[in-house]
Amino acid sequence: MYQFSYADVQEDDVTESKDRERQVLDRSIEMLQLAIKKGSDSQEAIEALYYVNRVWIRLIEDLGSAENQLDDELRANLISIGIWIIKESERIRHRETDNFQGIIDITKMIRDGL
Repeated sequence: MYQFSYADVQEDDVTESKDRERQVLDRSIEMLQLAIKKGSDSQEAIEALYYVNRVWIRLIEDLGSAENQLDDELRANLISIGIWIIKESERIRHRETDNFQGIIDITKMIRDGL
């Protein structure tokens, strides 16, 4: 008979968490790709940038949490990337750039690393 252990629950939680993160990042990529097609001043672009900001603010909060188990250097690097994405999305919103693709490329790298 299989013995239930706390480690199994933790592993399931980590796997489920990574799956949710992948789904959220996939959704942000899809929204940004649609924004490229519709244009940086479209409703789709506004919604994509809003979504991306919410996602990365939440990820940064999680990465800054004492409970986050990633090593400090990786956490710091991901926080820096998140800050860049938020700043870049603000630059798009202010029509200083239209670098949706840069955000997409970075997001894909993060998603693929999960």
